Amino acid sequence: MENYERIPAEKFAFVQADQILHDKKLQTKARSYFADAMIRFRKNKSSVVAAFILAFLILFALIVPIVSPYSIKDKDPNGLYTSFAPYVPAIAEKKLGIFDGAYSPDSANEYAFAGYKAIGIETGMDPIISIDSTTSNYEIIRGQKVEKKFYKLTVNQYFSKGIIVRTFSRAQYDEILAWQNESGIRVIYPWVESSDICGMTGREAENTWYKVKDETGKPEYDANGDFIPAYSTDKTIEAWEYTGKRFESDDGSYIYARGKAKDESGKYTSCQLRICYYNYYIFKMGHEPSYVFGTDSYGRDLFTAIGCGARFSLIFALIVSVINMFIGAIYGAIMGYYGGVVDLIMDRIIDILDGLPFIVCTTLFQLHLAQKVGVVPAFLFAFVLTGWTGMASLVRKQFYRFKGQEYVMAAKTLGASDKRLIFKHIFPNSLGTIITSCALIIPGVISSETNLTYLGIINLADFSGTSIGELMALGQAGYMSHPHSLFFPALFVSLLLICFNLFGNGLRDAFNPSNRGVED
Repeated sequence: MENYERIPAEKFAFVQADQILHDKKLQTKARSYFADAMIRFRKNKSSVVAAFILAFLILFALIVPIVSPYSIKDKDPNGLYTSFAPYVPAIAEKKLGIFDGAYSPDSANEYAFAGYKAIGIETGMDPIISIDSTTSNYEIIRGQKVEKKFYKLTVNQYFSKGIIVRTFSRAQYDEILAWQNESGIRVIYPWVESSDICGMTGREAENTWYKVKDETGKPEYDANGDFIPAYSTDKTIEAWEYTGKRFESDDGSYIYARGKAKDESGKYTSCQLRICYYNYYIFKMGHEPSYVFGTDSYGRDLFTAIGCGARFSLIFALIVSVINMFIGAIYGAIMGYYGGVVDLIMDRIIDILDGLPFIVCTTLFQLHLAQKVGVVPAFLFAFVLTGWTGMASLVRKQFYRFKGQEYVMAAKTLGASDKRLIFKHIFPNSLGTIITSCALIIPGVISSETNLTYLGIINLADFSGTSIGELMALGQAGYMSHPHSLFFPALFVSLLLICFNLFGNGLRDAFNPSNRGVED
């Protein structure tokens, strides 16, 4: 055995022998679990941007139906402003190229082009926004080479309706006339007999106030190249006296109300009027047509319709997610905590419910249950029937993860009840995962609801007025000529689903307990 040199005792000394040691106070401020989670969430730039967009979309859905001058039940009075492009009068007047009701029809021949010009001359609202191109074709007619021009135009759809012909009673006629005289906005225009315009009929005839050469609508021009008015002066067909504003060229000979039907005494009970539809709209609605997103095929304001449909989707999805979270959390907690035979039996029940096709259940409920409880309760029941199973499985996994932890075993040793262990010790540690899963349930519900209403399996029109899926289905029919009717609903629901998923993913990473305190 080797001999080691002994260290002298004087080299040993007590450290801080004359001091009383205490635990030092933390130099940094303590922060809660949620505060730590929010720090991590803010570092996820895509989730933060998605949260702001999501907040905007939710506010849109909540506020637009309240502040909009239209309701979901408001439709165009005569069904002419259907599937029309976005139009805001204040912006259209500035000629910025947006919100001007612009529409590019197929190439117009000379007669159609003249018709658009005539509308602008008669009503003072020129529908031609721009002439994009002009082409010429030559045909041999009666041995002569004749040039025919064709125009590619951009027109204001709202102005292009011009004049329409409708039948009114005496009371309606007096009401329009009184409003016209009070507001100074001309609604009623002089009558034109079809015999004076070569027997023309239809929409073209309603806007033909000038003399034409034949039934094709080829205009006649005076020596100055202007239209020649063809307003009727036949007093024998006049129903009632006109006391409104007249044209400068009208010396009192033009008639405005053409008699339609008579009673037994020979007095007219109704008349036909040529009315400027844009101004008639103002008379009926109390304001100019103003559609930020245009109109759908029913003549409804698409801006308001999307807000109403999105509001229902969000509220419905929130209710479904809360119910599923409540049922799934309790069910999964029991499974995960007790395990064994209890877990096995309850898990088999979940397997059975997961095997039920959702679309089949929804269809059957709509065919049978909806007649007794209503469309929306039946729809809600279809979501709840199988929607909670995913949450239950997730909570079950979390309980298996935490129930064996030391703090749970210590609480159990001290006599804590099962209820206290579940809701006070284990469940709070699973709360972050449950919240994020709930956030991810919402876009799934919205997507399913949109798909079902788009396919026509569910009809929510009687309850909420409309839905995003219904608007997309209506827009699909004419998306080639009216792309806005499909574009805006599809854009809204796409942004909503993408942002919800990004937001949910950000919450999932932020509330992950394994990332607590990580500063990267």
